Amino acid sequence: MMTAAHEPNIEDEALDAAESVEAYCVKCKEKVEMQEPQAVWTSRGQAATRGTCPTCGTVVFRIGKTAAHASMTAPPPIRVEDTEKLVPNRGRMKQAPATYIAAGSMETEFGARLARELDQAGVHTWYDPSGAAEGVQWAGGVNPALRDCVRMVVVLSAQSRDSEALTRAWGYFKKEKKPIAVAMMDTVEMPDALRRSPRFDFSKDYRTAFRQLLQTLADL
Repeated sequence: MMTAAHEPNIEDEALDAAESVEAYCVKCKEKVEMQEPQAVWTSRGQAATRGTCPTCGTVVFRIGKTAAHASMTAPPPIRVEDTEKLVPNRGRMKQAPATYIAAGSMETEFGARLARELDQAGVHTWYDPSGAAEGVQWAGGVNPALRDCVRMVVVLSAQSRDSEALTRAWGYFKKEKKPIAVAMMDTVEMPDALRRSPRFDFSKDYRTAFRQLLQTLADL
């Protein structure tokens, strides 16, 4: 009879399984046991593992679930191109680029209204108030919608100014040199990195601020 001291540890087995993942290295042209494997999700919501080749250091990738995915919740698919509108352009139809609406958890109602009205005015938007993908380790290292959208409207309020998730979102856009506009819900001190971004005060006159934002987005 096996004693408790010799019983296998299920968590250790799961860790071992997650740490030992083989993938094909395109540079070495052979299967290798990846170093530092990390459980990730693709933009289509598929489980995968990302790591590096122990020989050349190239990033290697393998689709499929591992034990490390067992305690994780699969995110919904995020493909901005699936929701892009077709708009007329000189007699032809082309896809409209998407504008990312970044709002904190306290501003979901305002964010949803802004996204809806911008869409109705012809500015295609991406907005996910559910936050279902928050904290997910994406295969590309960043939320696919942030990667695919071409410009951003940051909804800023006193409550959301220091939001870590919101700061990460607009911080990614700043790093990628993508244009950002700021929709201010109330009087709030601007983060230094956003001081040069066009800003619009929605707290005093929503309609005027909306028209000004709409005109600016057309030029970004």
